[in-house]
Amino acid sequence: MDEARLRRVKEAIRDEVSSILRGFKDPRLGFVSVTDVDVSRDAKVAKVFVSVLGSDADKSDSLAALKRGAGYVRTELGKRIQLRYTPEILFRLDDSIERGSRIQTILGELYPDGAKGPAGGPGEDEG
Repeated sequence: MDEARLRRVKEAIRDEVSSILRGFKDPRLGFVSVTDVDVSRDAKVAKVFVSVLGSDADKSDSLAALKRGAGYVRTELGKRIQLRYTPEILFRLDDSIERGSRIQTILGELYPDGAKGPAGGPGEDEG
């Protein structure tokens, strides 16, 4: 599959899975956002990366609910997107937002008040 088509398939899967999850009825599912989708070259497998708001237990429960409902999500996706093969859906936890937030917190502690540092970054003196 060429790159442009693969990119369109990824975007379509991301949008549709987000829509499907909004109607998900599992009580274990917390506040979940689809952050990215990685589709295999043959479009038979789609890794759906999700961010879950809450504690580690909430994340674990939500991921378990998603994995249990993956067949349902795949069936609904097949109804909404016309592909030769409806890809197998694999849910993965995306913690990049939390890591970014943690880095921002650390930088804020190291360089309070937005002072500039080495090479024009935080902490460097102007002048």
